[in-house]
Amino acid sequence: MNLRFCLSAVLALVLSPAFAGEPSLEAIARSSGTPDIPGLKMVWLAPWGDVEKAHPWANIIVHQTEGPAGSARGGAALQSKNPTRRGVMVWVETDGTVYWAVADHLVPTHTDGADRNDNKYIDNSKTFHRVNKDTSIGVEFAGNYPDVTKPATEAQIEAWRILVKVLRARYRIPLDHVYAHNWIDFKDARYCEGCTLATMAREWGE
Repeated sequence: MNLRFCLSAVLALVLSPAFAGEPSLEAIARSSGTPDIPGLKMVWLAPWGDVEKAHPWANIIVHQTEGPAGSARGGAALQSKNPTRRGVMVWVETDGTVYWAVADHLVPTHTDGADRNDNKYIDNSKTFHRVNKDTSIGVEFAGNYPDVTKPATEAQIEAWRILVKVLRARYRIPLDHVYAHNWIDFKDARYCEGCTLATMAREWGE
């Protein structure tokens, strides 16, 4: 009887979800609804739908807004109410909170036409008039006001480390398709918008 009890206890442990392990990040990324993503504080203003019915996203563009700390929440809320307005799908606050503002079958308006063709930062033969709102997910990092050269916070960087993996896994986006806004558009001459964050993502690798 004791042996039978012990075997039953072992089987219960082996078959339990905790013993089997948590879902992989990729499995979570390919799911629907409002999943908990380990390491991210995600505020869902729009849930994920069936990933197979999402817009065919091929790129990620990193933006930085001149809004003050705390502005990501307001920007995301406005975007959620009017998904195709000028703005992005995903917003990142200075404390690392991520706001998913738009359902991923809709296309917000961002970038200025992918008009950079001077190869200053990258080879623009592959981006000129191609890496634009219709092909790219926009991620906006808030908080560089009043100094546009102010870098992203440590909390934003840590959130980005996970978020970029989630986006790439969900939409099967290659690592070299992560771009800074300034790499594809002529932009503010005072600083290189999104360049540090996009470079980090590429350096982190797979």
